[in-house]
Amino acid sequence: MLAGVGPFAIECGLIASRDPVTPVKIYMVNTGNVAVAHVPTPGGEVTYEGETSIAGVPGTSAAIRIDFLNTAGSVCGALLPTGYSIDELGEIEATLIDNGMPVVVLRAADLGKSGYESPAELDSDKKFKSRLEEIRLLAGERMGLGDVRLKVVPKMTLIARPRDGGDLTTRTFIPHKCHAAIGVLGAVTVGTACVLPGSAASGIVPATEGSVKQISVEHPSGQFSLEIEVDDITSDRLHIRRSSLIRTARALFRGDALVPASIWDGSSIHPPTAHSQATKHSVLY
Repeated sequence: MLAGVGPFAIECGLIASRDPVTPVKIYMVNTGNVAVAHVPTPGGEVTYEGETSIAGVPGTSAAIRIDFLNTAGSVCGALLPTGYSIDELGEIEATLIDNGMPVVVLRAADLGKSGYESPAELDSDKKFKSRLEEIRLLAGERMGLGDVRLKVVPKMTLIARPRDGGDLTTRTFIPHKCHAAIGVLGAVTVGTACVLPGSAASGIVPATEGSVKQISVEHPSGQFSLEIEVDDITSDRLHIRRSSLIRTARALFRGDALVPASIWDGSSIHPPTAHSQATKHSVLY
């Protein structure tokens, strides 16, 4: 949805376009954070044509890079709510992390899983699901979220070595059902754990040089490509400059909705039109 907001804002005249890319700042009400969508606008016009493909979307379109700013600790108050890159939850090691979404990152093997099971296979294992929920409840307390029995956070993500060319494979529970993919901010947070020394991802995702880290997160229906820019990397500290991902969007339809003049005269958006003497119109995307 964020990828669609940028082109919409430009085509509606809410944002002045630039050439060749127009940045659109988007305030996310649910987290209170800001994302910046970089929309391709060659010649000052939005283009949807391109060669970028993303999992679950047929065809290819123009790439829209979305930067998430200052998302670290947006729900829990800190990137690492406990102050540690690894925590022991009973007999299980996990990374409790929040870079826009509270996530508990666990090695699948520690729970007796390969990490390559289908969502249906994982959901059918009642004993495993019960154990996972015990860990989630404990993690919720540790992360400062209180009693999370009726909450959708934290998300639980099992990780394992990649097998389809990515950097790691994931299985995410939101919160009790295994997702067929992975959420945007969930992917950002899991990717952040991958660049944190000493996290649950250590030994699965190799460390890389440079401040800009490119991470490809495999999930049951494809891959999620991320770019994370960091500094001040230590075992208990990681400063995130930006977290970015590549998405696509395209316009599906445009139409006219006719509204009686007795209800709305349309003067705040469009001048009167010739549809009828009793109606004005607005354009809906």
